[in-house]
Amino acid sequence: LSELLSKAAGVHKMPEGGIYDSPELNAFATGPTKSRALVAVSSGLLTRMNHEEVEGVLGHELTHVANGDMVTMTLLQGVINAFVIFFSRLIASAISGSRDNRRGGGGLEFLLVIVLQIAFGLLGQIAIGFFSRGREFRADKGGAMYAGREKMISALQALERRFQSPQHPVEDKFASFKISSQKAGGFMALLSTHPPLTDRIERLRNTPISRQFNT
Repeated sequence: LSELLSKAAGVHKMPEGGIYDSPELNAFATGPTKSRALVAVSSGLLTRMNHEEVEGVLGHELTHVANGDMVTMTLLQGVINAFVIFFSRLIASAISGSRDNRRGGGGLEFLLVIVLQIAFGLLGQIAIGFFSRGREFRADKGGAMYAGREKMISALQALERRFQSPQHPVEDKFASFKISSQKAGGFMALLSTHPPLTDRIERLRNTPISRQFNT
């Protein structure tokens, strides 16, 4: 199944596959290049999703591999971190320079650096969240193209039912790399790496799919 979907997605070397022991319904793709990628699914996903829903999930993750999303997100985070540090120190130095020179201390500059890094860091995370949510929409579309629209929608609906259950596991720090994360509201929605599942399902229903690969 993965080999057929890989070829459809234009990933010529099939990624390594893995299963991790967890009751959560989730999957993720990782790796430095398309030819050195790993797609892992949870044991909970395999036991609670049917064959067609698993196809949709694999199509989604293979789209991440085909688009190079793993490397892109890592590079984006690195670039934003570098800008946060650089501009925080530059602005703090410009504001506190003359005052600290007269007083012979750098306390104000140190405080300003911390405050500016927090402020710029939040702005950076908003930018990363915006890009990541767009990445998820594209991967959903890819899953629909390579596995079938209804299979991808069915997989997202299964995830939605699971997250609505009060017994679902708490997501971990790697949630941004997985197929789904919990819905956030208010300001936290700007920082979320995943769009709400209802939005993703609605987008899939209304998006023209120009190509479809049936397994």
